[in-house]
Amino acid sequence: MLCGAGALLGLTAGSARAAEVSYATHCVPPAGIDPVDGTTKVEITAPATAKVGDTVDIVWKFVQAASKNPDIIDLPANSVQPSGTLKAAGAQTADVTVQGPRENPAIPKGGAMVLSDMKGTLKLTAPGEVTLTPGAYTVNAMSTNTVCTPTGTVQKAATIEVTAGGGGTSSASPTGSGTASPTGPPTGAPSGTGTPSASPSGGDDGGTDTGGSGSGGQTDFTGKQVDIPYTCQSPIGEKKATSPIRIDAKKDGGGFGLTVRFGKSVMNSPADIPKGSVKPSMEVVLGGADKGTVHVAGPVNAEDIKSGDPIAIPDLTGTYKPGATGRSTLSPGVLTIEALGTTTTCTPDRTAVSLTLDTTQQANGASGGSGGSGGSSATGGSASSDGGLAATGADDHGALKALGLVAGTAVLLGGAVFTFLPGRRTR
Repeated sequence: MLCGAGALLGLTAGSARAAEVSYATHCVPPAGIDPVDGTTKVEITAPATAKVGDTVDIVWKFVQAASKNPDIIDLPANSVQPSGTLKAAGAQTADVTVQGPRENPAIPKGGAMVLSDMKGTLKLTAPGEVTLTPGAYTVNAMSTNTVCTPTGTVQKAATIEVTAGGGGTSSASPTGSGTASPTGPPTGAPSGTGTPSASPSGGDDGGTDTGGSGSGGQTDFTGKQVDIPYTCQSPIGEKKATSPIRIDAKKDGGGFGLTVRFGKSVMNSPADIPKGSVKPSMEVVLGGADKGTVHVAGPVNAEDIKSGDPIAIPDLTGTYKPGATGRSTLSPGVLTIEALGTTTTCTPDRTAVSLTLDTTQQANGASGGSGGSGGSSATGGSASSDGGLAATGADDHGALKALGLVAGTAVLLGGAVFTFLPGRRTR
């Protein structure tokens, strides 16, 4: 078929040849994850013969990637793109750049990595034997790169016999699609854990005094914005973030409807985030007369968030049922972000009172336990017009954009691609 295609183009290139080679690979993931070693198997397809002046098509097919997808996240469809370099030697020397499309099926935790076929071209400039050898390659997942390089001698994978004269384009099209077979289960998967508690500091002078009571009077209470420094544990390690947060309340009988708002700190998404994949929640910490926590939650993102579009943490809502009579304080507590099958838990290094309420004890109220319930994806409020992502970094260095959604999406996805290999981990 290739010869027929060459004849139609007026070419004299011979039939395509494909050869499989395997080689030891050293991969460096992003986000400070330890380098890892594994084995890559590829098949290179190129015309067997061609003439000087021809531009030949070359295809790099992954027979086996250096790892399986680790057991920490699901990779969505069309989120992984490979690129690499082939070394041409012999009659001419050149680096041949190849790249595959961002096309892959959804890859579950622990599933085999599936990388698309990579393609490139080489213009032949001298007669003789030209060999092609696979070299380094990069796997891009959700805007982060894992770079993999050979650690030993790699055998040539294809040879083109180049004769004088002619000129044109010669194609090489392998059969099948790019697949990757697992070489063994990933090991040493880190996990994000976090079961700490947060104790409010600052007392009543940190919040907004209110005079709400069980009958009549004020019904809407606005808290003050407080900057809360968080330490966040995710499947790829620890991150620091500082978030401006405000807690508001609306009296409803003997209880209160709570809304937690994140101060404006909008950033652009570093990657495409599918709809329905990110859900935040928080445990609001009670103090003063009352004790315990109130769970508040936000809705999942209702629409796809495109790379480069602004993203924000939506309002978190829940219901507070007081468990004590007196002046009770409300402070931001543990923030949890569930994204694409992962959980990032952010614990306040310290917290501060955002709102103080006059409360009356209710049956089955807080007083040391959970004082209510949070919103759901269906009814948990909508994105605030002044909502935003957490800012990172120390206050005296200004607000560096964002852990928030990024910790649970792009960074996790990129870091997971080649984090765990069947071979020995490099220390």
